[in-house]
Amino acid sequence: MKSFDRLVKALRRLPGVGPRQAERFSSYFLKAGESEVDEFITALSSLRGSIKLCQKCFSYTEDDLCDICKDTSRDESLICVVEEPQDVEVLEKTGVFKGLYHVLHGAYSPIDGKGTDSLKIRQLIERVHNAEPEIKEVIIATDPDTEGETTALYIADALKGLVGKVSRIGYGVPLGGDLDYMDEMTLSHALKGRTKI
Repeated sequence: MKSFDRLVKALRRLPGVGPRQAERFSSYFLKAGESEVDEFITALSSLRGSIKLCQKCFSYTEDDLCDICKDTSRDESLICVVEEPQDVEVLEKTGVFKGLYHVLHGAYSPIDGKGTDSLKIRQLIERVHNAEPEIKEVIIATDPDTEGETTALYIADALKGLVGKVSRIGYGVPLGGDLDYMDEMTLSHALKGRTKI
């Protein structure tokens, strides 16, 4: 069945969806009632039509500014730089960070065709330069992989002289982790990022 195979192929493009799961989803839609399938199609179309980028932080929103950028209780002198909009949600769930965000929409990866021009780095520099009140600290929360590290170093260098402090989120041994199972790189970062108790 060509139409079934086409749906399976389309669903396989979703992150984390393997061939068997894509087939199960396709079978579900085949058996589902027409109203349920229509609701799914409507929700997907609405998502594409109403979601845009926040004009300030470049996260997803339905308005010109996202809820976080509109929140006057947030500390405007702190900016946390993340790779993707979903990273904002993850950090917000901690309830710890009370500043604003800046979403890059990726990390520097020439192999994947992602240069610094395709990221929102220029907009970050302009935002810091023109900020009122002045930005006291930029926290870089890119992924702890080669691309994330390269991006963090590039941003830190680009912000020299524009902001009082550029910091990197800590990483290393996870809570509940066992040192016997940690690799050398993780332990190295944990030792370098140690804090006073």
